[in-house]
Amino acid sequence: MRAVVVGAGVIGASVAFHLAERGVQVTVIDAGQVAGLASGRSFGWINASFYLTEAHFHLRAAGMAAHRRLAARLPGCETTWPGCLWYEEQGEAQALAADRLCNLGYRVETRSRAQIAAMVPALADPPETALFLPDEGATDAAALAARLLSAPGITTLTGLHVAALLCQGSRVAGVDTAAGAITADHIILAAGTSCANLLAPMAIPLPMLNRPGAILRTRPVPPILPAILCSAAQELRQLPDGRLLAPAAANHQADPATGLPESLETLAHQGLARLHLMLPGLPLALEHAAIGHRPVPADNLPVVGHPLPGLSVAVMHSGVTLAAITGEILADEILDGATSPLLADFRPSRFG
Repeated sequence: MRAVVVGAGVIGASVAFHLAERGVQVTVIDAGQVAGLASGRSFGWINASFYLTEAHFHLRAAGMAAHRRLAARLPGCETTWPGCLWYEEQGEAQALAADRLCNLGYRVETRSRAQIAAMVPALADPPETALFLPDEGATDAAALAARLLSAPGITTLTGLHVAALLCQGSRVAGVDTAAGAITADHIILAAGTSCANLLAPMAIPLPMLNRPGAILRTRPVPPILPAILCSAAQELRQLPDGRLLAPAAANHQADPATGLPESLETLAHQGLARLHLMLPGLPLALEHAAIGHRPVPADNLPVVGHPLPGLSVAVMHSGVTLAAITGEILADEILDGATSPLLADFRPSRFG
């Protein structure tokens, strides 16, 4: 069997990897570079504590488990599991959040101010309490995508634009590119914000939101953050090389902004100023900032499934959390004809 995956971000790379593991010859096509857009500008947090519906929670929880399975097969994998210290809300709202997660079977621990101060001594003004979510993790989505695409059986073509899907009767049978037609037994669209334009000529609606986001990275500092931090002011984590990674928006995962309120330079310096307030006394210096366009379907929920014979779609935010489980499920559905109950609420058909 031959498959074409359009999109070389972490979602497309995971689908390609899981198909290739099962003997499929996979060609991955991207108009840019591997993880050159959303995946390469991701915060990289793997979690199920942010969810919109119960079905969404269960899919994200399955995504966390799938990441652990994937990491076990990749020696030296970029994925780590430091847990998250969550204090986006306080008081009764925090207690309700803990109850909701516990009732869903999620591991939650409550930490006191003294425990938080001991855990993160560099943190100014620790909150009265925080929730510690010990099973949450993080990964370098760009590095993970590159590693997955290096697997045997995968050919990656970058800098090649896909202009259209090609059909034979009612079945999608290939893609039209600047280098000519490439045919396959199955096509998977995992090209983020570009998927809607490729589906439109097929009369398959995929309404998308405009959700640009900025992310900043500091120069390396000594180890100070043993866990991901999620406060009302800032999401923050420390990379293995000592750099700090932070979205410019305080609540990056649920950020509804349709445009950036300031220039990238201004947003980066505002973010750095917030980090100085959170972590005073540290020699923080901005190293890099970038804008990513998050692929967010109109109802904010993932879109995964088969709108036409020979065609699968995988578009979502956050793609990092859901990459591994999406690859597993789509490989099973494409090769075995399986229908995953985890995707019942997330099929493309919900848009008509």
